[in-house]
Amino acid sequence: MSKTAEELTNRLNSAEGAGLQPALWLPLMKLLANGKPVDAAELAAVTGRPADDVCQALAAISDTEYDEDGRIVGQGLTQRPTRHRFSVDGVQLYTWCALDTLLFPSLLDKTAVVESVSPTSGTPVRVRVGADAVTHVEPATAVVSLINPDDMSSVRSAFCNQVHFFASADDAQPWLENHPDGEVMSVEDAYRLANTMAMSMLEQRSASRGNISQSCC
Repeated sequence: MSKTAEELTNRLNSAEGAGLQPALWLPLMKLLANGKPVDAAELAAVTGRPADDVCQALAAISDTEYDEDGRIVGQGLTQRPTRHRFSVDGVQLYTWCALDTLLFPSLLDKTAVVESVSPTSGTPVRVRVGADAVTHVEPATAVVSLINPDDMSSVRSAFCNQVHFFASADDAQPWLENHPDGEVMSVEDAYRLANTMAMSMLEQRSASRGNISQSCC
């Protein structure tokens, strides 16, 4: 893992960059994966948290997407179209960035079919991602861009909007020229980075559950 990737993993899994706590975010991902808007009261019921606490946590994250009725439709995984199509169990979803498409299958414990488009050439990139491996990459030369911004107050604008699939390292060259602090890595290496992040999130959620259990006894 490169120094940039290692630092980014630590930041995104910290209070600075993670946004919602894993104890809230992971259940929200599973609800969003059903393809229907999620009411805050539904998330509160699933997580066993007071509805007011859930609403306050969501309100603190400026990137959270809502529909006209105030229901959640996106938080990393989204029901609104983006460049990154993410299909799970026949449900058409989307993600905020390329790395998300490699992260969410591990968190959801499902296989996803990913379709994206290079922002430089318009070349389609197709990936099949299981819960524990990438099983198909087309074209085989595809890479993922990565950046470690100074300001992570808005994860989507600062980070996600610059994390793309490219058809090859050459295809990514214009992006690298405009982002001298960025880097690109193979889809397989990006998956390993995403899997490291996923395991950390799951560990944090388990620890959070343990703390809640102890405090209730």
